[in-house]
Amino acid sequence: MTPDDELDAHGNRVRVQLHQVAAIEAQLGNISSVLDTMALAQVEQDVLLDDAIALAEAMLASADASVLFPGQDTELVLNIHAELHCEPDAQPGAIAPLSLIDGILISADTSDEEYEAQLIAYAARNRIDLKEDPFANLMTPSQRVAFEKMVLEDFSLKAADCDKYDYMLAGACGVIGGLVDVLFVGAASATGGEDASPLGKAADSFVDRAVRQFARLMGWKGPAEGSDPTRSAIGWLERTFGINYDHRHGGDVGGLFKMSTRNHHIKSLGHSPDLVGLFFSILDQFCSTAHFVADGKLVSVDTETFELKGRTLSAKIFAGFVNWIGHLFSDVAGSSGAQGRGSGIPMPFYSLLQFVNVGSFGKDRQTFATIAVRVFEQGYDFRHGLAMAIPVMLTEVLTRITWVVKQWAVHNRPLSQCMPFGSIPELRRMLLVSHGSLCLVDVGDAALRSGGDIIGFLLRGNMVAWVRFGCVSLTETKALITAGSLDHDAVDEYLDAEYARLLRA
Repeated sequence: MTPDDELDAHGNRVRVQLHQVAAIEAQLGNISSVLDTMALAQVEQDVLLDDAIALAEAMLASADASVLFPGQDTELVLNIHAELHCEPDAQPGAIAPLSLIDGILISADTSDEEYEAQLIAYAARNRIDLKEDPFANLMTPSQRVAFEKMVLEDFSLKAADCDKYDYMLAGACGVIGGLVDVLFVGAASATGGEDASPLGKAADSFVDRAVRQFARLMGWKGPAEGSDPTRSAIGWLERTFGINYDHRHGGDVGGLFKMSTRNHHIKSLGHSPDLVGLFFSILDQFCSTAHFVADGKLVSVDTETFELKGRTLSAKIFAGFVNWIGHLFSDVAGSSGAQGRGSGIPMPFYSLLQFVNVGSFGKDRQTFATIAVRVFEQGYDFRHGLAMAIPVMLTEVLTRITWVVKQWAVHNRPLSQCMPFGSIPELRRMLLVSHGSLCLVDVGDAALRSGGDIIGFLLRGNMVAWVRFGCVSLTETKALITAGSLDHDAVDEYLDAEYARLLRA
């Protein structure tokens, strides 16, 4: 039975039960009417009885009725006598017998099949068409109108209803984020020297501190006297979390493809800090292989046998996961022997751009996959991604704050109803405008300063902002398409609240 058939079956059961309730209510009304008739007849009988008692008492006092009731006394006596001795069928307000109510007999031993059979038989006896939509007849017209109104107002997906001030505030938040991106993030730097942006330097310092803190947490005792603490921590992590897929140049893979120390982290999929990297890292550690991307294709290379710690499969998987995390920390700030900033790891999912091996760009007419690798080699790595995320986060926070302030100050809504979370149509539209404004400022700056060079354009472009704008664009597009349809999340939330209320009752 499909979910729809099962739902219809439940609806038919409710229809039959409501029919039984209606029959019981009708029978109760008949019983009430009979009782009222009996009460009225009882009153009439009480009056006659009182008259008879009074007459009997008078007759006992005197044998001559004509003395006690002169004129019409004899006629009154005869009428009372006739009333008291009339036949039952001649009694006023005769009551017809009540009929039995049709029902379904069930017990603790009744199976579902037996119950369904009785339900179908009951429906046939009472002319209930079970083939109709069961939910069309479960409510009265007024209840149906109220329900449809509630669904339309509370449970339907709505399009945004923003005014001009919402768009102005959102655009201003995006421009602020864009200016922060242009002035304090700028282009990626491979050296981390004087050409690095303020937020780029701050992100590099943050990552260095994180690497040292992680190394201490894992057991690193600190640097030797006179050595660089970050490089010392990286070297310790490299020795502690060694893996089998850390090939550094093309010679390590038998010359199958070109690779250098500047790009081996992006070519090796196990170095990607995302689900793709985790999958290939575990796979390579289990199978003693290494997977790379070269010329838009996935390349697998056999390595020396690599043995994971642990006696069970789950223990080995956990050991592989720890190795992956530890090795990423050893590479995120560059290698221990790197001069200057060093080559870090790519941003999440950035490695997949190597599969886009199409097009012909730049003066060298290279494919987009090659361009993506060259951009990474010039410092467009995870650390630069952290710097690019700052103006995006600033834009997001400013937009949500301005929405809260406007709702509270202008629309006089209590703060408890102004939480900037969930799928709020107006807030969703404002986020689209603000992140779109950020991207316009970023793209405009990158286009002007790059002078038409695609690598320079990408180095100055904020990919984090583009991804965030793409996400909010997809969300808004989906909202526009589904506007007016049922909001399943709102329905589930309402049903959960009602269920909790019933449990408390």
